[in-house]
Amino acid sequence: MNVIKKIYSFFFIVLVLVTSPFLIRYLLANQKITILNSIYFNFPGIITKNKICPTYDALLNQTLDDSFSVSIINNKGEIISSYNEDVPRLPASNQKLFSSAYVLSKYKLNNNLKTSLFKNKNDYYLHGQGDPDLNYEHIIELISNVKENKIINFNIVEIDSKLYWPNGWTNTDKLYEYGSPITSLAIESNHNKYDDIYALKNFIKNYLKNKFPNSKINIDFFDSEKTFYLKNIKEINKVYSTPILSLLTLTNSESHNFTAESLFKNASNTWNDNNYIKLKRWLENKGLPVTNAYFADASGLSRKNKITTKLVVLFLDKMRYFNDFKAYQSTLSITGVRGTLAKRFVNSELSGKFFGKTGTLSNVFALSGFLYKNEKPIIISIIQNSNNIDKEKAFKLLRDLYYLKSC
Repeated sequence: MNVIKKIYSFFFIVLVLVTSPFLIRYLLANQKITILNSIYFNFPGIITKNKICPTYDALLNQTLDDSFSVSIINNKGEIISSYNEDVPRLPASNQKLFSSAYVLSKYKLNNNLKTSLFKNKNDYYLHGQGDPDLNYEHIIELISNVKENKIINFNIVEIDSKLYWPNGWTNTDKLYEYGSPITSLAIESNHNKYDDIYALKNFIKNYLKNKFPNSKINIDFFDSEKTFYLKNIKEINKVYSTPILSLLTLTNSESHNFTAESLFKNASNTWNDNNYIKLKRWLENKGLPVTNAYFADASGLSRKNKITTKLVVLFLDKMRYFNDFKAYQSTLSITGVRGTLAKRFVNSELSGKFFGKTGTLSNVFALSGFLYKNEKPIIISIIQNSNNIDKEKAFKLLRDLYYLKSC
């Protein structure tokens, strides 16, 4: 009798071992169990396979040249077609797909950035977290709590000026609004070069002088890396940004570089360096193929970034198992509806069907995201690096993929 039980037990164990991978793949593909989804999202590995789809392969081979890379995954996590998928490319603002997800993994949706005024005896410290919407009205609200005294010492806590721009941002970029310096205290994202950190210093000094004409006002910058000032310090006023979800929508839908950088620096606690290794490690710890990838910033403006379309689609596929995936997807541009894709496929069948991110630099165009066919997503990443960028070819490919019969 014991021998029979052992035989049955042996066959049961074999059956479980044989069928469990298929069962797990089935449950993941159908996303039926929330806790399993969460485990897989944080699991340091990828469960995927290739599926041969001749019609998709033919479309890519007939349409594209070697300046393009494309990867496509269906809603079951199967790679159904690819073209130069392992070639490292400049991603431009497709970089924000990664950095915004990292931020979302570190915050709750209703969290905020905070700008604070601290006090220690007669010393005041203005400290920010890079709120992109901070304005002079907020500054007045904050410093209204400064009290009259014979001597008022006011410190603007800020990062070293050598860290204002990530590596790989060109001098030309720095002349324009999209390449404004990344500071922890910024009036409306530093979009106006005349309203920089030095203008803020003069504004505060003039405000305090007018309010306290008989006081001696000492105002200066204070290195944010010197944390000793935090001892015996008291927060006496604060203002909050809009919720993190709104800021992430600004990052992805409108492709706002300052917000992308500011959010990442807060989430990764890297205001005092320009090292983005935490982003790469975060992806690596999820089992994603980042060996040939390089991350030089959070926004994609750096010319030193390198990723592959295979990395993009595998990452976006894994994001579908993230607890806040719906929120993440809601931050993206939508064809014919909003953001950088608002003017694409207006009044067409593709309107509202693609949730994604564009990326544009000189010699770079990227388009990646979720294309919904029959209410089921396929994940697409298209990147072209060339002296002859052809955006229309990328959008035509997106349209052709929409109408192509499912594989």
